[in-house]
Amino acid sequence: MTPAAAEVRALTPELIVAGATLLVMVWATFLPSHRQGSLRWAAAGALGAALWATFSLDSGQPSLFGGMYGRDPLTMVFQVAALLAALLALALGAAYVERTRLAAGEFYALVLTAALGAMVMAGSTDLIMVFLGLETLSIPLYVLAGFARTDLRSQEAGMKYFLLGAFSTAIFLYGIALVYGATGSTALVRLAAAPAPPLLLDAGVGLLLIGLAFKAALVPFHGWAPDVYEGAPLPVTAYMSVIAKVGAFAALLRVFPPPVGSEARWAGVLALLSLLTMALANLAALRQTNLKRLLAYSSISHAGFILIGVAAGTDQGARAAVFYLLVYAFMTLGAFAVALQVARRSGEADQIADLAGLASRSPALAAAMTVFMVSLAGIPPTAGFIGKLYVFTAALDAGQPVLAVVGVLASVVSAYFYLRVAYTMFTGEPRGEVTLTGDRWLTAALLVTVAATLALGVFPAPLTALVQQMGQALR
Repeated sequence: MTPAAAEVRALTPELIVAGATLLVMVWATFLPSHRQGSLRWAAAGALGAALWATFSLDSGQPSLFGGMYGRDPLTMVFQVAALLAALLALALGAAYVERTRLAAGEFYALVLTAALGAMVMAGSTDLIMVFLGLETLSIPLYVLAGFARTDLRSQEAGMKYFLLGAFSTAIFLYGIALVYGATGSTALVRLAAAPAPPLLLDAGVGLLLIGLAFKAALVPFHGWAPDVYEGAPLPVTAYMSVIAKVGAFAALLRVFPPPVGSEARWAGVLALLSLLTMALANLAALRQTNLKRLLAYSSISHAGFILIGVAAGTDQGARAAVFYLLVYAFMTLGAFAVALQVARRSGEADQIADLAGLASRSPALAAAMTVFMVSLAGIPPTAGFIGKLYVFTAALDAGQPVLAVVGVLASVVSAYFYLRVAYTMFTGEPRGEVTLTGDRWLTAALLVTVAATLALGVFPAPLTALVQQMGQALR
């Protein structure tokens, strides 16, 4: 096999997802709207094949295409996260798009495209490739946010996300220009090896951080998240809350790998962002009565917890951040899976009060939601507890006890609003206009996320071993 062919072969997962996206888009134009549900099988099959290819390929190729792309353990772990998130998003959205008569084919194609963008960001070792991945991830999310075209809230969410997202993209692009001006290259390896810290380079890296912080919804670049999450269709909110973080944190770990992240000037900035994010998001969540806004602030808060691992600036911190991101995906998508099974006759049941009495109508759903709330709060024996334990330990070992202390305090505060959801389900009378819905796909997604949330809390070793392979890749 020639070197060029070997490099193309290393892109097999990305090519499978890209090919499936085109297939679904074209196929959808020839199918009537009521028969487009069959496209979910094609999309799910492609994601499964890409997942198999990701595990099968050699993950010891850190430099491909002249150093612009890499297939190392970091690429593998984040691509697995992106593919699993997309698979669960298909399961979560299938019944919803059919019930609300949205364009199913377009929905599946946009989910695949966003997953492709996150995969590209995971493998990018050059800022130009990071930018291409960022746009491939962002544009379908803008469209998905406004996907319910007849809903004014969805239209507003799509427009707001697009305008603010375009602004952050311009900042990120300007950051690339400044970095190129300071180093003469857009390769991340040159960024990490830059000898002296000239002002131009620091300014460029700072703008890159702002662009990625917007995508991850870190404070103070989080303002868009509650409104967009509330206005977007529920399965889109679920997918957006995970896939955007997969891409953003993959790029953050590329731009701020442990040797760079540990430098005082950037470790302090990352730590400050983490502290602000955990503190403000958890305080704001205390006042929320809308379930989607509550989960939006929850998403912002968990971005702060994940950033603790990056701010620690060590291999241990990076591994803790990735572990946390993976368990966050399961527990958040699981919570949305329960929310999708509760609906009003007139639309989404997006108020916390709509869950009143759920335990008497469906004890299994109430039990599942309780598991996710307990895990999001970081209470044992769930995956959320292990994730927080890892990032707090990484912060302490890196000599940053303030991060760990504030993280523990934020977790205590968060327990109030997470457990309030569980309390609501086990008290009160069910609302008459609230009904239960769902299908086999949604049930399967719920079972997978519950099992993963509990299993990774009791037996975290397999996932821990997987993310430990990343240590050398980040150097």
